[in-house]
Amino acid sequence: MNVATSAQKRTWLPLAVVLVTQMMIVLDAAIVNIALPDMQQALHIAPPDLSWVVNAYTLAFGGLLLLGARAGDLFGRRATFASGMVLFTLASLAGGFATAPGQLFAARAAQGVGAALVAPSALAILMSLYSDARARTRAIGYYTVVSASGAAIGLIAGGVLTSYVSWRWVMFVNVPIGAVVLLAARTALPRGRFTRGRVDVVGALLSTVGMTTLVYGFIRAAADGWSDAGARASFAVAVVLLATFVAVERRVREPVTPLHLFADRERSTAYVARLLLVAGSMGSFFFLSQYFQIVLGWSAMKTGMAFIPFPVTIFISSQLATRVLVERFSPKLVMSVGMALSAIGLLMLSRMDAASTYPQLVVGMVVFALGNGTAFVPLTAAGIAGVDPKDAGIASGLVNVTQQLGGAVGLAVLVTVFSTAGHGAATTAAATSEAKDVFVTGADRGLGVAAGLLAAALVLVLVAMRPRRPRPQEVVEDPAEQMVLEPEPA
Repeated sequence: MNVATSAQKRTWLPLAVVLVTQMMIVLDAAIVNIALPDMQQALHIAPPDLSWVVNAYTLAFGGLLLLGARAGDLFGRRATFASGMVLFTLASLAGGFATAPGQLFAARAAQGVGAALVAPSALAILMSLYSDARARTRAIGYYTVVSASGAAIGLIAGGVLTSYVSWRWVMFVNVPIGAVVLLAARTALPRGRFTRGRVDVVGALLSTVGMTTLVYGFIRAAADGWSDAGARASFAVAVVLLATFVAVERRVREPVTPLHLFADRERSTAYVARLLLVAGSMGSFFFLSQYFQIVLGWSAMKTGMAFIPFPVTIFISSQLATRVLVERFSPKLVMSVGMALSAIGLLMLSRMDAASTYPQLVVGMVVFALGNGTAFVPLTAAGIAGVDPKDAGIASGLVNVTQQLGGAVGLAVLVTVFSTAGHGAATTAAATSEAKDVFVTGADRGLGVAAGLLAAALVLVLVAMRPRRPRPQEVVEDPAEQMVLEPEPA
């Protein structure tokens, strides 16, 4: 048996564990969307409170990501991963058995806490498995497929489960998967030589409350508009808390988020570009899922199936990017082409009207997905490249933070743009043709602005990104050398 074959056998199971985990985390934010009407009816959730089925997860996940990332660096990534997965799985079980709105909201928040512990450690572990640059790039390609297509897969899964089983199974489905992941993780995931150090309690509290308040501000803005007093107050408090957080991190000896991670121009540009890319991408799922059900009158099942081209195209384009494009062209060029394609796809979708057919829309969907799969591969790599092994967890956490913030920012901005079409937009398939026209006009405007956000990401990459040039004397210690594959003692 040659060395390459042996290495592949050692890494395929850990890779599978990480990818399944990432899929659970990403699709869990979307899988409940199609089930919301059934949840509302079964648990008698008041209409103003229904959004908290989604928001409770988003708030906890986004608010605790930085703390979860640092926990993996300090206390061991496998231990942090396992703790988060246990919480995520138990919360899913509790949510499936919920008999009151508060129980479901609490379960969704607990899922978010578990996801915040799991996600950064999962990506850091993934990067530690490969010492070969080509193999690592291919692993990032698989990770990209999961991250970029997870929302679409969540809509598909939500439609199937809601239509053929019950809304409760959008929660229950995580339980057997989580149990299998936990069993496999004990022997499959590497044990790291984690860092022993003090916990930056003040920084952890400031980052957690500051991030949670910021995400909450975007949620309020999406629901009630940017002029809402609660949204404005949340943004003001978040700015104060996060500014204080930065000041504390500059002075503390062992910060929860080392600020030197932002000193690298390629990495910091990748973070902002990823945020803009995710913010713009939110429009396709948000508006299309409603268009299919409200304007075309499709069922939840048919709506879910309509998104199949997304994961299929993203898989093809991401594999093309990892196996061909990034090896022949610069990462900057590859991500720029991907962002341009994504923006073009959204512009194509922004031309839909009440008489548009699915075959007409699917072309724009495929172009958009083709661009996303291409762009996310080098963006993910740039976000974690050149990081010291002891900071791999927090760097991975920042990749996830930009994705969560991008989703919150995008939804708030695009919903506000949607509302400029006027009052009386259709909310059900039974609405009048005039109300459906208002909905389509607002959706077109939202998709147009979403394309603008992707164009802004493209300009940022073209203008600001400069490839890293390692110093000749610099010795870069590979994260893989910090990890071993033996199981930890019980």
